[in-house]
Order: sequence, then C-alpha cells, then structure tokens
Amino acid sequence: RHEARGERLEGVASMKRWPIIVALVMLASTWGTLRSLSHGEPVLAKKPFAEFPLSIAERWQGKEFGIEQNILDVLKLSDYMMRAYVPRRDARETGEAMGTPHPNPLPQGERGRREGPVWLYVGYYQSQRTGSTYHSPKNCLPGGGWQFVESDQVPVPVPGAESITINKVLIQKGLDKQVILYWYQDRGRVIASEYAAKGYLIWDAMTKNRTDGALVRISVPVSSTTDQAYEQGLAFLQDLWPLLHDYLPEA
Repeated sequence: RHEARGERLEGVASMKRWPIIVALVMLASTWGTLRSLSHGEPVLAKKPFAEFPLSIAERWQGKEFGIEQNILDVLKLSDYMMRAYVPRRDARETGEAMGTPHPNPLPQGERGRREGPVWLYVGYYQSQRTGSTYHSPKNCLPGGGWQFVESDQVPVPVPGAESITINKVLIQKGLDKQVILYWYQDRGRVIASEYAAKGYLIWDAMTKNRTDGALVRISVPVSSTTDQAYEQGLAFLQDLWPLLHDYLPEA
C-alpha cells in the first residue's frame, strides 16, 4: 500500500509540474519567434538623458558620473544616465540664516540635518529583440557582492497619479547598507515584477511592434537609519517623477 501511495503522490506532483513546464516552453518559443522577426520597430521621440536637469525641484543638485566602457559593452544601452544628487540644504540654510527667503524653505525639524547623496541610474533600450535588455538588480547586485536583506513591493504616491508600485530593497555588503528603489518603465507602464515585465514585453512586441523600455533605480546609502534612507529616496523619487516622462516614451 505504501508503494502504491507513493506512486500516486509522485503522479500528482508530476501533474502539477506539467502546466509550469508547458508555460515555460511556450514562453521561450514565443520569445524565440519574436526575436526571429525581421521587421523594424518605430524610432520613438524622446529627449536624450544628456539633457536631463542636474538641478531638480530646486532641492537637489546632481553630477553625472557615467559608466565604464567595458560595462557599457555588456549592457548595450541605447541611452542612460548615472548620477549622484545631493540635497541643496546648505544653500537654503545659508540663505535662511541671512534672512533671504527661499521658495522651498526647510521645515524646522530638518534644519541642520545632513543627508548623503542619492544615486540615480536609468538604463534605456530602444529595442530588446536582439538580446539587449536590462539587467535585473536581483542578478547584478549579488554579482557585486551585495546581499539582499529585505525585499518588498510597495505603492508610493507620485505627482499626477494615484500611486505606482515599485520594488523596495535593503542590501548589505560588509558594514555598508543601501536602500534601493527600482522599477521597469516600459511603454507607459510602471512594472515592479521582472516576470510581468517580460510578459508585457512579449505582448507589446506582438500587438504594438514595440519592445522599448527602461530600468529606473534609486540608491540611497544608509547613513543613520533604514527608514531615513527610504524617506530620502522617496522624496527624491517624487521630485524626479514629473521629469521622467519627457525622457522615456509613453504608451
């Protein structure tokens, strides 16, 4: 009886695995078919990231750092930016001390507080049919020695929309910690899940002849608490959001 029961259990487990295997095979074959299609995609209008403002909302001042050529050769990006933005608190505090009004004065509780830089990376692909595609932070960050401590998907309010759902991740390497906020901005959609992003990619390739998309990643080193780093990253995201639309094609 035990042998018969074991065989039944193995049969049930095998039956449960089959839909997953079939789905994966169908996904792979569909993607292979899409890659084999030779018709070109439309060239979409967007501003180059070289023109993206270094000053954001009169609260952040940035500097472009770029990416090393050997890494660019691997990523095969169509356009990108890699920047660090710092809060413009020093200028505001100096102006307030001199009695000069500022359009965005600091709240009383924030005066005198110092925060580190916020790192912004946006990698854009005009087409992802030929194998050029964004690299998920879940793959590239561990490759750099970072360990995922926490990972979650969170809704965040942004100007002009009720909210967007993004990934909130805490990573650590040695004593260093960072809060990472990232999402995929593809053809007018904001997508947190890598699997959903791939699914929409295949669907839009078939129905719209478009596979353009971008990975947007905000990194905040943890200098005091994780919550403080997250709040800083969230404030930066909300100031950044209205500017992104001119630099990433919409639906």
